[in-house]
Amino acid sequence: MVKQERAVRTRRAVLEAAAHVIGTRGYQAATMAEIIQRAGVTKGAVYFHFTSKDALARAVITEQTDPFLPQVSESRLQDAIDFTHQVALALRSDPLLQAGTRIAVETTFSENPLVPYQAWTDIITTMFTEARDNGELLPGVAPDRAAEFFVAAYMGVQLFSRAATNRADLPERVTALWKHTLPGLASPGALSHLDPHGRCVTIPV
Repeated sequence: MVKQERAVRTRRAVLEAAAHVIGTRGYQAATMAEIIQRAGVTKGAVYFHFTSKDALARAVITEQTDPFLPQVSESRLQDAIDFTHQVALALRSDPLLQAGTRIAVETTFSENPLVPYQAWTDIITTMFTEARDNGELLPGVAPDRAAEFFVAAYMGVQLFSRAATNRADLPERVTALWKHTLPGLASPGALSHLDPHGRCVTIPV
């Protein structure tokens, strides 16, 4: 049990170190040596969990969504709005989210891009599907295609915000994204009750 707990702590320390280094220096510039030094563990301990920088980056991408559990209310569209605002707030300080974004951008044009969008798309697809079942979507809106579009737009918005204000204005930009998206997504009955600013949200600890 002690060994298992130590292994879990070591793995987490390496992930957090990788996130900080990649988030600061970028994926291409980050080195395993620097990540190992920041994590404060041995080289062997790191390679026991992650065989390469690529494997480590993939783990960062996989685990960046773990703290975010969308709430469930009577309006799944409002839940989706609130969820994206929660992520927007976290993007300003969460190393895993920031590192995942840099990995995505820097590997987009490589032969083997590390794409983190699918996990986010799956989450939004689920909420849009349940919104459709609740009668919140306009007829003809396909939840999976709508989710893919929204995640792509969200990625662009947060990158623009990063360049313009270091994401200080990201919540406002996400609100604007929803204001422009909802009329083509939500049924009239649902639209009148939705708040694109999001309800009170908290950042996962």
